[in-house]
Amino acid sequence: MSGEKYFLSLSCHNRPGIVAAVARCLFEGGANIQEAHQHDDVETGIFFARIGFNFVNGGDLDALRGAFESVANAFDMTWFMRSVSQPLRVLVLVSRFDHCLSDILYRWRIGELNMTIAGIAANYPRETYVHHDFDGIPFDYLSITRETKADQEAQLLRIIEEREVDLVILARYMQILSADLAARLAGRCINIHHSFLPGFKGAKPYHQAYERGVKLIGATAHYVTGDLDEGPIIEQDVERVSHQDTPEALVRKGRDIERRVLSRALAWHLEGRVILNGRKTVVFRD
Repeated sequence: MSGEKYFLSLSCHNRPGIVAAVARCLFEGGANIQEAHQHDDVETGIFFARIGFNFVNGGDLDALRGAFESVANAFDMTWFMRSVSQPLRVLVLVSRFDHCLSDILYRWRIGELNMTIAGIAANYPRETYVHHDFDGIPFDYLSITRETKADQEAQLLRIIEEREVDLVILARYMQILSADLAARLAGRCINIHHSFLPGFKGAKPYHQAYERGVKLIGATAHYVTGDLDEGPIIEQDVERVSHQDTPEALVRKGRDIERRVLSRALAWHLEGRVILNGRKTVVFRD
């Protein structure tokens, strides 16, 4: 029995026989199911599943993919199948605040995030990040003004295409992507932003929260769309605060929440645990 692990993620309109057909195809292809999650969205009528498996008796992933095509076509599935150990190529975008970048680099270096960093791109020069170790990681300084936004995004898109980037992470990248670029990156660009009740937009949101005496602060990780901060949500978290917390304390606690929310969303995407469901997501946690 092979020690290599694989997974299949799929979605399609729900109807009888999906699970049976999928399981039969995996069995006939020499696969052994080790983990299975499924969800039937009764509102949309869409069925979602993520199945983890390995091979027995020398099964082959390419052959299984070929055999599964007929099942996928029969149920009009959206699907993908790959090895758990196959890293995705990730581009990290960052601005002046680098706490999420630091966390991603640390988790990547200790093996917690199975990915290849295709590069780091920033709208601040390299000197902004002198305390970071970018050894071996391409770094691109992409300065931007209102007048040069289109050219800057063209450079960014060129990097994404030339380096065959699978996923873009906005690690507190404080620039709004154009609707065109957001559409090109649909389902493969994750953003992190603070989220409060009520919401605070503009400069110094934690200071605004302090002035309003909020009792909860939080963060949201979501896929990027043309609607600012309104894409399908992957993960959220909150922390209770009080009148004793200064604006600086709120900023510090906010950084911690943003780091852990983004890292969870990134890990789940890398593991194929997130499936888009219109304006929402289905997340099969391990």
